[in-house]
Amino acid sequence: MPSYVYVSKEALTAAIHTAYLKLDAEYDEIAESDKDLRLPDVDRTPAEILAYQLGWLALIQSWEAEELAGGVPTMPAPGYKWNRLGEMYADFYRQYETYSLAELRTRFAQAEAQWLAWIDGLSDEELLVQGKRRWTGENPNWPMARWIHINSAAPFGSFRGKVRKWKKAKSAAF
Repeated sequence: MPSYVYVSKEALTAAIHTAYLKLDAEYDEIAESDKDLRLPDVDRTPAEILAYQLGWLALIQSWEAEELAGGVPTMPAPGYKWNRLGEMYADFYRQYETYSLAELRTRFAQAEAQWLAWIDGLSDEELLVQGKRRWTGENPNWPMARWIHINSAAPFGSFRGKVRKWKKAKSAAF
């Protein structure tokens, strides 16, 4: 069974929280002075990785809020197209560039807690049955839980690898 197929909200939130804890722990060894250090072979700085996560967590919740308010969310976001997400990511980075690494981590912890609370307020049917929200589209393989997974648990895991690669590259370079 693919990792994005969940049988309950508890399984989904456990996967997200476990991945979050592992990613956050990788930052314990990164100095504040290195938060914006760009290294070869790693496409984001430590701060950009956190900004990316913060941006996506907020964006998905904005889709939900817009739909629940009776509107139709603009996806991925007003002024952006799916085939040009790099521009949106650059805006995420600018939005959070003045924050320290400690502040970014605190915001990430708060965003993850808010994300889990949001999920906890949803029913298993809303999460696991396609079509309960318009913003999830019509593909029967993409219920809300899959959207949530690919914007939290999955990137938390893949970015953990990027942070490790960044730390290895830093050790080799300095």
